[in-house]
Amino acid sequence: MKVSVIYSAQFLEHNPGRYHPENAGRLTAVSEALKRVSWAEQLDWRSPTEPSDRGDVLHWVEQIHSPGYVAALLQLCRGGGGRVDGDTVVSARSYDVALLAVSAWLDGVDQVLKTGCAAFALARPPGHHALRDRGMGFCLFANGAIAAHYALTLAGIRRVAILDWDVHHGNGTQALVETNPDIFYGSLHQSPCYPGTGQASETGTYNNVLNLPMSSGSTLADYQPIFEQQIVPRLKAFQPDLLIVSAGYDANQADPLAGISLQPPDYRILTQYCLSVTPSILFGLEGGYDYDALSQSVLMTIEPCLTHSVLPRT
Repeated sequence: MKVSVIYSAQFLEHNPGRYHPENAGRLTAVSEALKRVSWAEQLDWRSPTEPSDRGDVLHWVEQIHSPGYVAALLQLCRGGGGRVDGDTVVSARSYDVALLAVSAWLDGVDQVLKTGCAAFALARPPGHHALRDRGMGFCLFANGAIAAHYALTLAGIRRVAILDWDVHHGNGTQALVETNPDIFYGSLHQSPCYPGTGQASETGTYNNVLNLPMSSGSTLADYQPIFEQQIVPRLKAFQPDLLIVSAGYDANQADPLAGISLQPPDYRILTQYCLSVTPSILFGLEGGYDYDALSQSVLMTIEPCLTHSVLPRT
């Protein structure tokens, strides 16, 4: 059993500034940890397809985002970069790197469907805050939402679920999928916290959204009953042909940007819950800003996918 890791050194070229938390060191830390781990030979490292070779990347970006926003972002980057908003900064290469990140997520969908095994899009910039008409929260293009809409055009895919365990609510993803009955979006996130969305009352046009606000200081003991009683039953009832996990790791206690108290080994258990629904999982990197906690959490996410181990019934 192998897990595909889709990664390119080009992802390091998106540079929001030396002291910005969403920096290239995040990916360097994860890639180095994956190469040192004892099961490294079970990883299938793949370079994302260049957008010019895929041909459909810009098409899908402009299906989800307004062409005006896409053109404005391109112009900003071609001019050397600048601020998209107070938190989101781009450099000269950011537009091209963001397109490549979308391609990595699309490649990940293809790999999961081809192999029946999990894949991990180790890409940046992240995407779950990006709205149709603007980027925000370090995010430029809505990678997960784009991947979900793309997957629905493929043979054998009737329903796609997105599970977002980033500590921040994926307001962009929700806004871009909540009117599609064939996409389910579930999110566990700290509340109150940035961006201030994700109330339990937000349930989508077709009752296809499940928001589960978590209190600051929550631990695995708080997450497990939520997974067992709400997340897993809703996912199984939806019967997705593909599960996309917006895999942010800023819910770690060590992370500087929020206040949830998960530990890296907890992500092994969260992944096992996902595997109890389906082995067809695309994980895509979102947040996570403490290098060690981030890299160890990614290891804990991938390892159970190598054996498809699942939790016993409780």
